[in-house]
Amino acid sequence: MRILVTGGAGFIGSHVADAYIAAGHEVAVLDDFSTGNEANVNPQAKVLRLDVRNKVGVEDAIAAFRPEVVNHHAAQSEVPKSVADPGFDAMVNIVGGLNVLQASVAAGVRKFIFISSGGALYGEPDVIPADEDHPVRPLSPYGTSKLAFEQYLGTFHRTYGLEYTVLRYANIYGPRQDFAAEEGRVIAIFASRMLAGRPVTIDGDGEQARDMLHVGDVAVANIAALHRGAGGTYHISTGIPVTINELFRKLALLTEYKLEPNFGPPRKGDVFRIALDNSRARNDLGWEPRVNLEEGLSLTVDYFREQVRVTS
Repeated sequence: MRILVTGGAGFIGSHVADAYIAAGHEVAVLDDFSTGNEANVNPQAKVLRLDVRNKVGVEDAIAAFRPEVVNHHAAQSEVPKSVADPGFDAMVNIVGGLNVLQASVAAGVRKFIFISSGGALYGEPDVIPADEDHPVRPLSPYGTSKLAFEQYLGTFHRTYGLEYTVLRYANIYGPRQDFAAEEGRVIAIFASRMLAGRPVTIDGDGEQARDMLHVGDVAVANIAALHRGAGGTYHISTGIPVTINELFRKLALLTEYKLEPNFGPPRKGDVFRIALDNSRARNDLGWEPRVNLEEGLSLTVDYFREQVRVTS
């Protein structure tokens, strides 16, 4: 089938595009390359160089490609940036997303797969792991914009009959993550700094915990969502909280890093401790994580070690 992956030049979106192509599908990648990387794009994918805020351009591109499925990864995904400029966050995540959604309806798209956030929607959860029915109370404009778009999907389904599936991601890590950025990419940042022998700073006391999922498992979940999960919202997660201090220790062993970490102030808008129950995805999508943390961290360190070798 023909599948459009918005944000398909990014860290996660490019892995999803690769998985679709490996499964025999025809894929187009729509990306403005503001954060995406041309090196990430599969040579078999058609490239549509567009900003989702360009309403006419998005309409024309989707009408020309005529996808059967749209997988919407494109987003402003930085929590601190959303706190500093909630208007920009909303322009990309809500208005830009609506441009893609409207164009999808006009082009007769069969299904819309939306990538939402598990970590940013619930605030400080009442229970861990939290399931999809946990009360939503975002601490950042980023989480609010993701929640708003989930609501738009329901509206478009009721109004136009557009089938959709929402995937709420945990914290995703793995190859191609942008380790030059300083926001939301703790494993990539730690691994690259450790391999270079540079200081590592932990925000807060390091006891904050996240649900860490390898990007290879994410790609498999997006394959499952092509034909399953209509109208559903699913956590793509491990259900296991891991503290930042634990991640530091595991990565230090893998990289033979000997320095002690520095500790900085906690970040505004971040939850302290969260993990996401994935039972619904197991039951409805037939999906479960296969890459455990130790294996995933080892694969990721190997990738960044190779990046350091190539660039040195």
